[in-house]
Amino acid sequence: MLSQLSIKNYATVDALEIDFQAGMSVITGETGAGKSIMLGALGLTLGDRADKTIVRPGTNKAEICAEFDISQIPTANTWLEENDLLEESEGDDAQFCILRRLVGIDGRSKAYINGSPVTLSNLKTLGEMLLDIHSQHEHQSLLNRATHQRLLDDYGVKPKLIAELESTWRQWHKNFQTIEKLSNQSDEDSAQFQLLSFQLTELDEMDIADNEATTLEGEFKSLNHADETIGAVRQSLNLSSEDENSNASSLLHQSLATLQELPEKDGRITNIIKLLETATIQLDEAVADLRSFTDEFEANPERLEQVNARLSLLHGIARKHKVKPVELGELISDLRSQLSMLENSEEELGKLQANDQMLRSQYQQLAKEVSSQRSKASKTLAKKVNEQLKKLGMPHAQLEISLHKNSDGSGGNEKDRLSISGLESIEFLVSTNPDQPAKPLIKIASGGELSRISLAIQVITAQTSHTPSLVFDEVDVGIGGGVAKVVGELLRQLAESTQILCVTHQAQVAGQGHHHFFVSKSTEKKSTLTRITELETDEIVKEVARMLGGEEFSAESLAHAQQMVANS
Repeated sequence: MLSQLSIKNYATVDALEIDFQAGMSVITGETGAGKSIMLGALGLTLGDRADKTIVRPGTNKAEICAEFDISQIPTANTWLEENDLLEESEGDDAQFCILRRLVGIDGRSKAYINGSPVTLSNLKTLGEMLLDIHSQHEHQSLLNRATHQRLLDDYGVKPKLIAELESTWRQWHKNFQTIEKLSNQSDEDSAQFQLLSFQLTELDEMDIADNEATTLEGEFKSLNHADETIGAVRQSLNLSSEDENSNASSLLHQSLATLQELPEKDGRITNIIKLLETATIQLDEAVADLRSFTDEFEANPERLEQVNARLSLLHGIARKHKVKPVELGELISDLRSQLSMLENSEEELGKLQANDQMLRSQYQQLAKEVSSQRSKASKTLAKKVNEQLKKLGMPHAQLEISLHKNSDGSGGNEKDRLSISGLESIEFLVSTNPDQPAKPLIKIASGGELSRISLAIQVITAQTSHTPSLVFDEVDVGIGGGVAKVVGELLRQLAESTQILCVTHQAQVAGQGHHHFFVSKSTEKKSTLTRITELETDEIVKEVARMLGGEEFSAESLAHAQQMVANS
C-alpha cells in the first residue's frame, strides 16, 4: 500500500509530507483549495507525463517521492528483483519501494526506483501493480481492455488453468518458430552443409587439444625467459651459499654461533637463537631447491620455436573465424552441432510438426475450458455490478461483458495463431440509458459516471483484485445525499481489503473515512501555498459539518456530522 507521499516545489506546494495508513482515507477542502494537487503529484510518480508548468515559481525543480509497502505484493517484488531494483529490507519483515520523480524548469524529468534511474515505462509498469487512480485521467487502467480480461479472469477463472494455457501457448509459439526457421533454411542447407564440412575438416586437421592455446601461452612465456630465469637462479644461489667471500648461509651460521657461545643467555637471546636456527633450516632448504632447479632446468630454443609456430597457427585460424584462440574448442563444438542439425533436419522437422499438432490440440482444449469459465463468470460479474450501479444512482446503467472470438487458429502461419490469452478478447461495455446501445467505457462522456462504474466493478472484484491501493477522484460528482451515503459505505467496504484514497465533496462520503485529510490554501507574501493536514476526531466532525452546511454551520449540522462520523 501507499505509506508516504512527499511533495516539494510542485504547483502551489512548497513542501508536504503525508503519511498514509490502511483503510479509507478521505481528502476534502474548499473548492479551489487544490485537492487534486496530491493526485497529480502521485500520478507523476506512476509515470504520468510532466511539463515545466508544474514547477513552483521561483524554484529550479519539483520533486515527488511515493513510498509503498510491497510486503504483500509478490508481483511487484518479482518485477523489482528481475530488473535488479529490489532493495533489501532491514530489521522487520516490511519491504518498501520508493518511486521518485524530478521535474526541472526546462520541462525535463528524471525517474528513479529505489534510487536507481529508470524510464517512464518502468514507472508505469511498476505503478500499475501498486496503485490505480480512478478519475478522468489517462492513468485509469479500467479504460485498458487488458484490464478487463484480468478482472474477469481473476474473478471467475481458475489461476492454474490460466497458467497452463499461457505455458502451452508459449511452448506452441516457440515450437512453431523453430519449424519456420528450419523450413525457410532448407534451400540454403546444401551450401551451408558444404561450408560447415570444409571448416570442420580444416580444424580437425589441426588436431587442436583442449585448452591448447592457454597451455602453449604459458609454456611460451617460460621458454622465452629461460636465460633470464636461469641467470637469476644462479645469482640467488651464489648469494645464498656459494660465494667464497661472503654468502647468506655462512653469515647466518656465524651469527648463530656468536650467540650460542655466550655463557649466560636471557630469555630474549634464547628466543633469537631459535629464530636464527629456523632461518638456517629454511635457507638450507631454499639452497637445495635452487640447486635442484639449476640441475633440471634446460633452455630449449628448438621447443620455443615449435611453440611459437603452433601459436601462430592457432591465432591465424582464430582470426579467420573471428574468435579468440581460447574459444577454438567452443567453435568446433558449435560447428559440429550445426552440422548435426543439418544432417538431421528432416527428422527434426518431422518431430517438430508432430509436436505442433500435440500442442495445438492441448491449447485448444485448455482454451475452451477457459472460455467456458469466462462465459459463466461474465454473466455473474455483470449482474452483480449492475446491482451495485442501481445503488449508486445509475438505475438505467447496464454493464455488458463482451467476449470477442478470435481466429480459430486453423491457419498455418504465425499471424493466424491464437492469443496467449485464449480464444477471445474481453471488453466491458456500458449503456447508461435505456434507449442507448452499450458502448466501450472509454466513450462514456461523464467522468462521474465512469468513476461510479469503476467503483461498482472494484467492489465486486475486490476479493480477487491484485491492485492493493485504489484512488477515487470525486466519485460523488452529480449525485444526491442518499446515493452519496451508499458510495461512502461501498468505499468503506472496499477498504476492508484494499487501501482507499478518496477525494470527495460529499459529507456522506467523508463521514465514512477511517482517516481524514484537509486541503487548504493561503496567500503569504504574494505567494499561494497549499497545505494538507490530517484531522483529529473533533476536527473531522467540524469539517463534515462544514460540508453539510457551509462555513456558518449550525448546531443541527454539527450534531448531524457527529452522528455520521460516529456511525462510520
